[in-house]
Amino acid sequence: MPEGHSVHRIARQFDRNFVGREVSASSPQGRFAEGARIINGRTATSVRAVGKQMFLEFDDDLWLRVHLGMYGAWDFAGEVVVDPTIASANGRMGQTNQRGTQLEVPILDDAGENSLTSIGAPRRARVRVRMSEQTTGLGGGGDADEDQWPPPVVGQVRLRLLTAVTSADLRGPTACELQTPDEVAATIAKLGPDPLVDDVAESEEIFTAVVARKPTPIGQLLMDQSVVSGIGNVYRAELLFRARQNPHTAGREVREEVVRDLWRDWVRLLAIGVETGQMMTMDDLDPDAYRAAMAHRDDRHWVYHRAGLPCRVCGTAIVVEEMATRKLYWCPRCQA
Repeated sequence: MPEGHSVHRIARQFDRNFVGREVSASSPQGRFAEGARIINGRTATSVRAVGKQMFLEFDDDLWLRVHLGMYGAWDFAGEVVVDPTIASANGRMGQTNQRGTQLEVPILDDAGENSLTSIGAPRRARVRVRMSEQTTGLGGGGDADEDQWPPPVVGQVRLRLLTAVTSADLRGPTACELQTPDEVAATIAKLGPDPLVDDVAESEEIFTAVVARKPTPIGQLLMDQSVVSGIGNVYRAELLFRARQNPHTAGREVREEVVRDLWRDWVRLLAIGVETGQMMTMDDLDPDAYRAAMAHRDDRHWVYHRAGLPCRVCGTAIVVEEMATRKLYWCPRCQA
């Protein structure tokens, strides 16, 4: 399941390449033909992400809501433009580590992603942007279709959005629908706070109060989008380990200071994820370790996807179990 940092990055990509431009729309697959007909020829006027959902506004108060779910993806092609305002925490272009030291060579992860500018600087390229950590960039030469415009439709494309120079193909989403402003507001009202959308201090109070009332295990509450927006399986496991919190403890039994720490850590990790494009959850890495972590997921997490491997802190084997149909990774000693 995609997590919040990816959705915000994709929304910002739409802001750079589509907002303010007239958009042609089609549904090559045919499953969104009527919606595409209504969008076709309109101008994209704004975009926002809340948690795991993206809302793209068109003129006449018409909104496109997209929730990619488990299998959805966007493919961008054409002149895809990087946004220097989110290039790094200190505003500089180029990749930075968590200490703000600029790295001379961009890091590509084992899926081929440049973890900061996965979309890339202005260029002719095709870039596959999947709403998950396994984002893959396909630009940079060798694409037989790179000189064809618009690019050919590949596979089952629910919706193609096209400007004069950029296209975005949507495939496999859980939700793709048109909404009125009232319907958008109603959808967002059902979601928990998102640190990149809502007031951070007020949201901390809301999150803390909700958790304090719940008999549900904290490991489930962090995945409940009505409690907090954007957290998925990776961030859930990592946040709980970083807090040394047992995932089975009922929300109302978790100490208030721990709940607040979870929220504040989510604020921090989400910002890192948006900046780098990676769910980086390990701190205080030296430059070599940081580069390794950005290149390989196995080196950037404390417990996620490490079932049976020794805990990086205590050496106990990491456990994987099922919680509410999703895999939960945790250390039974550090998080006892």
